[in-house]
Amino acid sequence: MTAAVPTLDELGRDLLRVHPGRIVISLLMPFVLALSYVGFAFAELWVPAVLCVVALSFVTYGSISHDLVHRSWGLRRDLNDWFLTAIELLMLRSGRAYRLAHLNHHARYPSRDDDPEAIAAYGTFWQAIRSGPLFFLRLWWWAVRKYPSHRPRLIAEASVVVLLAIAAVGVAIVGWSLVPLLYAGLAYLGTWVVPLVTAYIPHLPEGETPLGETRRFRGMVLRLIAFDHLYHLEHHLFPAVPHHRWPELATRLDPYLDLAGVPAITIGIRTG
Repeated sequence: MTAAVPTLDELGRDLLRVHPGRIVISLLMPFVLALSYVGFAFAELWVPAVLCVVALSFVTYGSISHDLVHRSWGLRRDLNDWFLTAIELLMLRSGRAYRLAHLNHHARYPSRDDDPEAIAAYGTFWQAIRSGPLFFLRLWWWAVRKYPSHRPRLIAEASVVVLLAIAAVGVAIVGWSLVPLLYAGLAYLGTWVVPLVTAYIPHLPEGETPLGETRRFRGMVLRLIAFDHLYHLEHHLFPAVPHHRWPELATRLDPYLDLAGVPAITIGIRTG
C-alpha cells in the first residue's frame, strides 16, 4: 500500500458542494421524525413510532450531526453549532461532547492513547457490545476533563438531558403518558450499537498506513444494509466531504485504492 493518496483537488472539489435544499431538508428531518414519533405513539401506531426513533438515531449521529461536527455544510459557526446541540439533544446526547471527541479521534487515530471514541476498535466484538450502554456518558466525561473551556456548555447540555429524562419519568409516574418515557428508552437503546458500528467494524488500528487503518467496503448489498454509510476509509482520508457524497468519493478513489492494493470487503455487485 505505497501508492500516493490523491489530493482533494485531484479528485474534485465539487465533492464539497451541498445544495441548499438538501441542507434545509437535513436540518428539518430530525425534528420531523421526533414529531412523527409523538403523533404515531399517541395514535398507538407503535411500529411506525419505533421506526421513527430508529431512523432518528441513525440520521443524527451517523449523518446529519456528523456533517455538523465537521462543519461540512458551510453554515455560520454559531448556527451550525446550535443545530448540532439541538439535534443531538433530541437523542438525549451532548453535541459538544460528540464534536470534541470525534475531531479528537481524527487527530489521534490510530494511536490508542486518548481516543475514547475509537476504543472499541482495539478490543473484541463482545467488548464493543459491552461498551455500548455507557459509551456517550464516557465521551461526555472525557470531554469535561480534557476541555475545561467547554465545561459550561457540556454541563448545560448534560443538564438538559437529565431534565428531559426526569420529565419523561415524571409524566409516566403521574399516569399522564408513557410516550415520552418510551421515546427516551428507545433513544438510549439506540446508542448501544454505536461503538460496534462506528469503531469496531470499520477500523483496523494495526494498519501501517492511512490506507490500511480502516476497512474498505464495497458492493450493493453492503450499501443497502448500511444505507451508504460504510465509507469510513474514505471519510478518514477526506473528512470534509459531506456524507451524501461518500459513494461518489469512493468511486473516484477506487482507481488509487486498487493501485495501492487496498483489499475490499465486497458483498453483491461492486459499485462506488
